[in-house]
Amino acid sequence: MERTLIDMSRRLIIASLFALIASGIACSKLTGTPTTPSPTPTEGPIFYTAIGASDGIGFGSSKPCFPFEDCDGNGYVQILRRRLRDAFPTRTVGFRNLSIPGSVLSKAIFDLAKSIGSPIEDVAGNFIDREAPFVPPETTHVTIFAGGNDANVIAKAVLAGRGGSSPNAYIDAQVAQWGTDLESLVGLIRGRAPNARIVALNMINLASAPYNASRPASEKSIMQRIAVGISDRVNALTSKNVLVVDLMCDARLYLPQNYASDGFHPGDAGYVFFADDAFPALKDGVNNTPNTGCAQRRAFP
Repeated sequence: MERTLIDMSRRLIIASLFALIASGIACSKLTGTPTTPSPTPTEGPIFYTAIGASDGIGFGSSKPCFPFEDCDGNGYVQILRRRLRDAFPTRTVGFRNLSIPGSVLSKAIFDLAKSIGSPIEDVAGNFIDREAPFVPPETTHVTIFAGGNDANVIAKAVLAGRGGSSPNAYIDAQVAQWGTDLESLVGLIRGRAPNARIVALNMINLASAPYNASRPASEKSIMQRIAVGISDRVNALTSKNVLVVDLMCDARLYLPQNYASDGFHPGDAGYVFFADDAFPALKDGVNNTPNTGCAQRRAFP
């Protein structure tokens, strides 16, 4: 993770988490974990809950938000909220953004990060422990975007020698565990909000992102295997009645001008493209089958 993001986490998230606990939200408990959702209500109030990391607060945009802040920023989550309001002017649109900068999907990835000395903040934690328990029961629409921080952790572990002479096997095992944990996250969300329409955004090929541009081809190949593997695990959620948004094959998301200065987070334009891709699924339940044959999946050997 970029040092600026870590510093932001240290300054802002602790206070936000204490505020969350003080408000009583942290007293929520997880209930059952059904695998099939009930129909999403077509009338009445809408309540949109976002699950994510720094992307969810619009980090890298010209107007990011504080964690848990009711903020009208320029990240894709905030854009989607505005578009829901515009699309349903006669329905109230509630909102909770649970995104925590620096967080990863699960304790497994968090523990891996700590074991290799990755500068991950304890307060950031993971989606399963720090976000899923706080999904409001009245939630009708959910977005999940996971995997960027996780991919960086796995890549760093491989470059630190984890996996020994079989790095590909190590990557595949880590990604398989990640996919299992992602399914657990979906189940926990459904246990909290059984009527929610869940929309998951898959991962771009981070090997082609600007922050990796100067790395050797061998390292880009490692990242590609991780990112494509993670994306495939997100794609597999279609069998769990989750709507999957195909970021992997959106060529606009590989253009340097659509990134923030760190080359990892989207900039304003990139976040608009995230929202463009996700909104049809979020609004209407449109589910386009992810493209598993696009050139973006195999940019490197």
